[in-house]
Amino acid sequence: MKTFPMFLSMAGRRVVICGGGAEAARKTRLILKTEAEIVLCAQTLDPELEGLVHAGRARQVQEATPELFDNCILSFIATGDEAEELALAAMARAKGAVVNIVDRPEHCDAFTPSIVDRDPVVVAIGTEGTAPVLGRAIKTEVETLLHPRLGAFAALAGRLRDAVAERIAPAARRGFWEWVFAGEAFAKHRQGDEHAAADLLKQAIAEGRAPQAVGRISLVGAGPGARDLLTLRAVRRLQEADVIFYDRLVDPEVLELARRDADRVYVGKEVGACAWPQERIDALIVAEAAKGRRVVRLKSGDPSIFGRAAEEIAAARAAGVEVEIVPGITAASAAAAALTRPLTERGETDSFVITTGMCRPGDAVPDWQPLARPGTAMAFYMAVEKAPQIEATLLASGVPGDCPVDVVASASTESQRCLSTRLDGLAQSLAGAGVKSPAILLLRYSKDHVARNVHNRVSAV
Repeated sequence: MKTFPMFLSMAGRRVVICGGGAEAARKTRLILKTEAEIVLCAQTLDPELEGLVHAGRARQVQEATPELFDNCILSFIATGDEAEELALAAMARAKGAVVNIVDRPEHCDAFTPSIVDRDPVVVAIGTEGTAPVLGRAIKTEVETLLHPRLGAFAALAGRLRDAVAERIAPAARRGFWEWVFAGEAFAKHRQGDEHAAADLLKQAIAEGRAPQAVGRISLVGAGPGARDLLTLRAVRRLQEADVIFYDRLVDPEVLELARRDADRVYVGKEVGACAWPQERIDALIVAEAAKGRRVVRLKSGDPSIFGRAAEEIAAARAAGVEVEIVPGITAASAAAAALTRPLTERGETDSFVITTGMCRPGDAVPDWQPLARPGTAMAFYMAVEKAPQIEATLLASGVPGDCPVDVVASASTESQRCLSTRLDGLAQSLAGAGVKSPAILLLRYSKDHVARNVHNRVSAV
């Protein structure tokens, strides 16, 4: 580590920004977030900087003098003239200021980090001036992890710190603060109910302890595979979880987003296997939540689409346990994205049907025939093994044999495969290509397709 990261106290200190153009304006925007005095040293200023001077938030001087850098903690120099910039840097350093010459890292005492601002929570990402673009990319990832209301809640907790010190025993304070930032109060604040959050904190302080933990179950959609397709809420639930029950199709990289100390339980759910019957999973997640633990039931895709969510919700409600669904990107959407093709198209496919090829053991297969109407796109889940039956049923119902079918296996993952075929060759194409589950079959029975077939039949007559 060639540079040492540090947060500087800015209140009552001066920041001198030499230059009046776009680069000077960028640095000024950063310093505006602080309580520092801002002095702009330039003959002319761009309109943004002029506005700050007129508003009294910054002061302009025409020429640099040694006195300009009195009480100066930091100076940004962006005049564009190297000789002038080095002279200004020497003047600033002589007064003890830390100097940053924009875009000249070899002449800098310090580098401007990429900043994630949740005041008073601030995260700074630095690359020692070697890769600022990388720093900004990391900033984007961190931005997604920190809730926009985090800073306001941290400020509220800070205002109550003295009260906590007075009313909460030293041995219990760590646990209390863990509850503050992981419990119901923060959840209320994230939802926008700041008054309820404050009331919960003050009540807990008055009672001298954190409330007893209340368990909950979150049915979280892990999406089709790629971890960057998770929702922000799904990531938060993984980071809050005490225990995670996950399926075989959940990518290991998704689990890397979870708390390191969370228990992880693999519940398999292999098609046709019974090592983890649904009743056993229901009982386990309810039992863990009853202990006051935050339970995540992590499912591939979206929990509400062929995800057995109904059974788990019923079990939770029967036990009086709070339960929620955190939706995920479903496999059909990921398959369409892999093909760069929409699931619906105005005037051609104005209906979209999701169905399955696999039901409970002993149940009849779904009745696909009434679903196959002109102007309909159909997504078949868990249907590779049923392809011959799907093909025969749809052909018998009058769907043209040359209707296009796209097959996407393991959508959004490194193992993704795409296959395009026709309805009347679906089963043969899947067998020939060796396509295995998980895969989505997308059939497009467009209005235009029907019109073309009618026209062809008339022409033949």
